[in-house]
Amino acid sequence: MRHALLIAARDLRERARDRTAYVLAFVLPLGLAGIFTLILGNVGGDSELFRYAVVDSDRGVIATTFTDEVLRGAATSGAIEIRTVSSERDARALVDNGEATAAFLLPAGLTEDVLAGRAARIGVVGDVDAPTGTQVARSLAQAYADRLTAARRAVAATLHSGLAASPAELAAEAAASLPRVVVAEDTTATRQLDPKTGYAAGMAVFFLFFAVQLGVTGLLEERRLGTMARLLAAPVRRSSIFAGKLLTSVVIGVLSMTVLVVASSLLMGAHWGNPAGVALLVVSGVLAATGAMAVVAAIAKTAGQASGWQAVVAIVLGSLGGAFFPVGQAGGFLEILSLIAPHRWFLRGLADLAGGEVTAVLPSVGAMTVFAAVTCTAAVLLFRKAVQR
Repeated sequence: MRHALLIAARDLRERARDRTAYVLAFVLPLGLAGIFTLILGNVGGDSELFRYAVVDSDRGVIATTFTDEVLRGAATSGAIEIRTVSSERDARALVDNGEATAAFLLPAGLTEDVLAGRAARIGVVGDVDAPTGTQVARSLAQAYADRLTAARRAVAATLHSGLAASPAELAAEAAASLPRVVVAEDTTATRQLDPKTGYAAGMAVFFLFFAVQLGVTGLLEERRLGTMARLLAAPVRRSSIFAGKLLTSVVIGVLSMTVLVVASSLLMGAHWGNPAGVALLVVSGVLAATGAMAVVAAIAKTAGQASGWQAVVAIVLGSLGGAFFPVGQAGGFLEILSLIAPHRWFLRGLADLAGGEVTAVLPSVGAMTVFAAVTCTAAVLLFRKAVQR
C-alpha cells in the first residue's frame, strides 16, 4: 500500500502542473453547464414559481373568497405568488412586461351573477411565454367555477326543502371543495432535477470520464518513457503499480466533482440535495468512471490510442446515460440499454435524492459500485498484458 501511495503522490504532483487537467476537470464542465443554463434555463422554468396578478372589480363574497381562500391557499405551497393590482390595465401591463405569469380578472357583478344563476366568468390573461403557468391559472379559475356551479345546485335543492343558504356559505363550500394541491409540484413523485442542477450534474459526470483518464493512462506513459521497466525491476508489486494509477484517477475525480458541486451551487444556484447522499453518488460514480477508463487503458497499446478510445467510450456512455438529453424517457430497447451507463444511475440517484432521504440513492450507488467492481476486475486481469507489451 505504501508503494501505491507513493506512485499516486508522484503522479498527482505531475498532473498538478498540467493545465489540461484543470480544463477537463473544472473549466469545461462548469462552463458548458453555465451556457446550457443561460440558453435553456427558461425551458420549463415557469413551473418553479408562478406570479399571478389579481384584479377584483367585484368586491363581492364570491370574488373575495376566490382571492383569499383559493389563490392565497394555493400560495402556501410555495408554487405561486399572488399580487393584487387596482385595474385590468395594470394587470395586463404586468403580464406583457413578463412581471406576471398570468392575471385573474374578477369583473364587477360577479357575485350577483352567480347568486342569480346568470352566466358569470373569471377572466384569465396569460403570458404567451409561460404556457404552463397560464394553464395552471386557467385550471384554478375553471375548478372554482365548476365548484360554484355544483354548490349552487346543491343550494337550490336545499331551498326546495325550505332551507336557506347565504352567499358566503355558497362561496365557502365551493372553495373548500377545491383540491389545494392543484399547483403543488411533487418532485419526489416525478423524480426530476431542476434545469440548473440537471445541466450541472450532466456535464460534471460526463467530463468526469475524461478527468479520470489522467491517472490510468499513466500506465502507458510509464512504458513510453521507459520508467515502467524500472518500476517492474524494483521491489514493487505489480498490484501496487496498478493501484497507484487507480488511486490517482480516484483522487482527481473526487476533487473534480467536489469543486463542481460547490461551484455550481454557488454560481448557478444548483440544488444537489443531501450532502451525504451526494457524497455517496460522487464516490461510486468516480469509481465507475475509473474502472471503465482503466479497462481501455489496459487494452490500448499507446497513450494516444488510449485517449482516443477513452473519448469514444466516454461519449457513448454519456449519451446513453442522459448527460445531454433524457434517453431513458425514450422507452423500449434504448431505455434498457441506458442502464449500463453510470451516468444514468448518477443522475437518477440525484433525482431520487430530491426527496431528502439519503437511503433513496442506495440503488443507484449499488449499480455504479457493481459497474466499478466488474470493470476494475477486468482491468486488473488485463494489466499484465499491458505492462508486458
